[in-house]
Amino acid sequence: MLKGIDPIVSPELLSVIARMGHGDVLAVVDRNFPAHAHGREVVAAHGVGTTRLAEALFALLPVDTFIARPIARMQVVDDPDAYPEVQREFTALAEAAEERAIEVEPVERFAFYARTRAAFAVVQTSEARAYGCFLVTKGVVTG
Repeated sequence: MLKGIDPIVSPELLSVIARMGHGDVLAVVDRNFPAHAHGREVVAAHGVGTTRLAEALFALLPVDTFIARPIARMQVVDDPDAYPEVQREFTALAEAAEERAIEVEPVERFAFYARTRAAFAVVQTSEARAYGCFLVTKGVVTG
């Protein structure tokens, strides 16, 4: 156990985000996402919902400032304009941690799967709400 790090951040997750470089992408997905079929490295966040993980993650992981849409969310099948509560919460937590507005890119389901396969790693939460799936591009730490 380390001081100052949320206990839901496992040693595996801490290792993953520490090894990521600027521009690397971390997929954060819900319990229904086929993580092992689409991820090179999968870290399980058992018993943790997506928004709870986001609170801990965004305290440690800077979000990219060099690209227009550093966070992507999976679009709702048959309703691409929907913006589910779990997605709004995740976005709000990222914006609060970064102290800025963040444009989020909606991505069609199969395109999201393809982009997840190219991600640095996948963190699978126990989120029960559908569409708790995101791609976060890591930024740089300044100052």
